[in-house]
Amino acid sequence: MSAINDTKFKFTVFLLTGIPGQEHIHNLWISLPFCLMYVISILGNSVILFIIKTDPSLHEPMYIFLSMLGFTDLGLLIATMPTILGIFLFNSREISLDACFGQLFFIQSLHCIESSVLLLMAFDRFIAIRDPLRYASILTLPRIAKMGLVCVLRGVAVMLPLPLLLKRFQYCRVNVLSHSYCMHQEVMKMACSNIRVNNFYGLFITVVTVGLYSLLIFLSYVMILKTVLSIASHKEFLTALNTCVSHLCAVLLFYTPEFSLTLIHRFGNVSSPLLQIILGYVNLLVPPLINPIVYSVKSKHLRSRIIRVFVK
Repeated sequence: MSAINDTKFKFTVFLLTGIPGQEHIHNLWISLPFCLMYVISILGNSVILFIIKTDPSLHEPMYIFLSMLGFTDLGLLIATMPTILGIFLFNSREISLDACFGQLFFIQSLHCIESSVLLLMAFDRFIAIRDPLRYASILTLPRIAKMGLVCVLRGVAVMLPLPLLLKRFQYCRVNVLSHSYCMHQEVMKMACSNIRVNNFYGLFITVVTVGLYSLLIFLSYVMILKTVLSIASHKEFLTALNTCVSHLCAVLLFYTPEFSLTLIHRFGNVSSPLLQIILGYVNLLVPPLINPIVYSVKSKHLRSRIIRVFVK
């Protein structure tokens, strides 16, 4: 059936699902780890943002990009927390169509913005290693601000058509989602309309955000490795590589589950539904949890400022 351009839906709500088959332990064993993950993630990212904002010595390109990453992670936590904790704590499964469309828009947009920020951080590391003497003159504060604005506008512009396209459809199939948050790939399959445009546009977004940006990050590290190998001193070689460890961890945390989910959604019809759900939670909740820890451990300046705050 073709898409119908009206706003009359058979269903007025979607029903979210926590972990299928484990509903009896939601309130006890699963809600506690999720609550702890949210508390630690929000606290960790907030502390890092506070330290970077209040300490002028950290107003450098690397830490400004880290603050952008922290803001993006906080946004993802805020976008997913109401439905995920609502299910595990209060068994609140209903979500209206507009709220569902809004949530998937924010999740997709913030993921797109985070991929852009990770690319900027790779560029930052490349400039710092390749041309350290001109590092501060190339990555000035106004230029960084423009880069951040472009990332946000790009994420919003690319993802805005998704909820607008979904809103055109009629939904008359089973309205039970298999996750505790709204995903574009799953919601569009519940439409009783022609979803070919959404399929092609979703594939385009995947190629641009996951494929192209990961390729550019890989090429950046090829250039970084080429530059580092030309360094004669063994100590300088290790020091240069050590500055990239935190960013490499952030890239792996973001793209590993992202690639896995993309392959499963496109080609994994025989994969376990539980595997998809677990990867979905890892994709959303693990990077905001681990990124602050990794950067706090690897950055001596940031670590010393955090310790000073808590000692006071």
